[in-house]
Amino acid sequence: MSATQVITPTAAPKVQHVGQVTWRATRPTEPIPQFLIDEAKVETKQSFDAKQHLRYEPPSKIYTMKEIGLEGQGISPVAVTAPFQLFTEEAIKQMRAEIFSKPVLDNCLYMSEFVKSTVRGMGSARAPFTCDAWNSPEVLAKVSEVAGIELVPAMDYEIAAINISVNDQTIPIFNAPKPDEDEFPAFAWHRDSYPFVCVTMLSDCVGMTGGETALKTAWGEIMKVRGPAMGTAVVMQGRYIEHQALKAFGGRERISMVTSFRAKSPHVIDECVLTGVRPISNLSELYSQYTQYRLEVLEERIRDRLKKEQRSALAKRDFDIAGARAFLTQQKEFIESMIEELIE
Repeated sequence: MSATQVITPTAAPKVQHVGQVTWRATRPTEPIPQFLIDEAKVETKQSFDAKQHLRYEPPSKIYTMKEIGLEGQGISPVAVTAPFQLFTEEAIKQMRAEIFSKPVLDNCLYMSEFVKSTVRGMGSARAPFTCDAWNSPEVLAKVSEVAGIELVPAMDYEIAAINISVNDQTIPIFNAPKPDEDEFPAFAWHRDSYPFVCVTMLSDCVGMTGGETALKTAWGEIMKVRGPAMGTAVVMQGRYIEHQALKAFGGRERISMVTSFRAKSPHVIDECVLTGVRPISNLSELYSQYTQYRLEVLEERIRDRLKKEQRSALAKRDFDIAGARAFLTQQKEFIESMIEELIE
């Protein structure tokens, strides 16, 4: 499948997060265990080098939107991949060293109803290795390949959101399961804020059970994708698929890195929202980057339309009233959706 092939979605699903009690970022009430900080230290900090740190192996299976009854929705025919190898062990060590560094923990640590400790918005100054990795052409090419469409990070702020669970610290936001239930969700059913996510495991999963991702098909059935191992990743079109993470058992820690992506082309429909990320973000940084990237998309669309109008005028073709109205209406809806996301 071509990485440039796209599908126009029928309608964007609403993004709702059950149990949301605040729209403002909250700092954790419990400190990060010292052993995680101590063990994450590295003797030498490295710069990301795809030849040294990228170890890509294609996924054994790529599930399509058609297979789960959602054909025609989303920006790609791809729904979710099986876990596939993406980074080397050394790359994971470098990422963990940045995550548990003092500048990151002092400035980028939040909590929510989803998880007691989550790191967001590290930025290239505090996490150069991690940011360079997700911006590297080689990594982007592999993520785009399995996603079926050319992708870029949604914005710098969405590079590497880290969910940290130690000794079962993850807090469910749903009614507690009955004693006879053998499957325990870690998160409620939800849809993501951005079209695609790449979830990378940063923990050693030896001895760990569970941790699968459960997807809800169009006909209500539940499909599970097995959990990843250290250095492996899963790519999913989470904006358009209702899903939840099942709780993992065993092991001392479970640390996963979530990087969100959007289509590189400005001409692909953009239905990103900030519903799920607003409560765990520095709003000034989040809103600024969101506005910048959306205005850049709008600028590219308008420039492209202007060139088409100029070529049409030179060719003495009749003005396309219906086409112009459709284009302007689309951009009007694009701007109106931005206004709805910028909540004070």
